[in-house]
Amino acid sequence: MTRAIESIQEVAREYDAVVLDQWGVLHDGSEPYPGAVTALESLRSAHVRLAVLSNSGKRASRNEARIAAMGFAPDLFDQVMTSGEALWLDVRSGRVPERRYFFVERAHGDANSWAGGLDVTICDVPEAAEAILIMGLPENAAAEEWQDVLDHAMTANLTVYCSNPDRASPRPGDRNTLAPGTLAHMHKEKGGNVVFYGKPHRHAFEALEHSLGGSRLLMVGDSLEHDIAGAHGAGWDSVFVQGGLLRENFMAGDASDILAELCAAEGVPPPTYQMELLA
Repeated sequence: MTRAIESIQEVAREYDAVVLDQWGVLHDGSEPYPGAVTALESLRSAHVRLAVLSNSGKRASRNEARIAAMGFAPDLFDQVMTSGEALWLDVRSGRVPERRYFFVERAHGDANSWAGGLDVTICDVPEAAEAILIMGLPENAAAEEWQDVLDHAMTANLTVYCSNPDRASPRPGDRNTLAPGTLAHMHKEKGGNVVFYGKPHRHAFEALEHSLGGSRLLMVGDSLEHDIAGAHGAGWDSVFVQGGLLRENFMAGDASDILAELCAAEGVPPPTYQMELLA
């Protein structure tokens, strides 16, 4: 049964490290959630090891800079790992073989920034590519805008890599925006060849666990599908944060009952703990 807690400090010392999602837990894409910086500073002062595991298609260094700009000191975290970083490492090692990519990116220049240090070609049109990489979507995007790209990938039997499996992402003003995972899942459901990097896929959890060198880890996240299910599959305990992606479900009613209903509806094992916001 899930235990409700008011502060992460109630349980953090029972673990070798606390691993945090980014959007919906640390910040809303624009500013940190109230109390989040203070909570992590208190944990660090108590010698609790902290890490970030984020479904961001960008490199880890870009995310470290974003988090720092919001007031989270870089020395708070032992490690920041992103799904984009994991894919970059696999392309560099040759584990991912393609070298010509058509990118779907959030902002112009994101692909160039991600591809730095790699022997790859960024193609202007999907017809020139060996694979498609969905790393981000522009704000207020509609999935249909990339249907022609996905149609070509299907016809040409190209692999579509998705380095952000999230289907939606929290934004300021209590709203969510479409995320790359929606596009990738649409393509997969039609029979397309899709390779996902990031949560809930076990590789992301195992890689960070190996890097941290701990065996008892606690995942703090706001996505049942990615954070909670992924942590369960990796054998980690988890904290579900109600005030992130699924906040509208908790506007009224008993939070424990609502969480149980959401877990049942999504087919996700219940988290170890639940809390309103990171505190």
